[in-house]
Amino acid sequence: MLSEALTRAESLIRTIPDYPEPGVLFRDITPLLADARALRTVIHAMIAPFEGSFDVVAGVEARGFLLAGAAAMEAGAGLVPIRKAGKLPLPAASVTYALEYGTATIEAHDDVAGGSRVLLVDDVLATGGTLVAAHQLVAELGGVVVGTAVLMELTALGGREIVGDVHTVFTA
Repeated sequence: MLSEALTRAESLIRTIPDYPEPGVLFRDITPLLADARALRTVIHAMIAPFEGSFDVVAGVEARGFLLAGAAAMEAGAGLVPIRKAGKLPLPAASVTYALEYGTATIEAHDDVAGGSRVLLVDDVLATGGTLVAAHQLVAELGGVVVGTAVLMELTALGGREIVGDVHTVFTA
């Protein structure tokens, strides 16, 4: 059961039909991000199960950056961006993974000290491919993923089955 503050925060997430293509229901979190109280509420809910267990928050491009930055500030932890290929000047590691139609690659700088405890943060868990690749990328950099937190899980897409244990604030 969600608290009143979380229920209010969830009500700020818009569903936009047929974006970016017909049949897709896009979850727009920008109204939630624009509301300071709602943003603080969801960030606290995302990191609460992991408090004291991580040194660094790794955020997955692009909306995951926004949540990860706020989570890192709230927890007093460092922040490592995980970017799409070609966006970093000195990528130290990369992982290529399968999409429904093709492949994608994510990269990161070598800013994770060996053995760092990493909380992986993203906005949505859909099919899970990006989060599995992010786990592999953190390991390649020498970090240890101690938890994965997402704002919303799209349960019908089955991502949890391939990612494993994921803490979600909202489900759709």
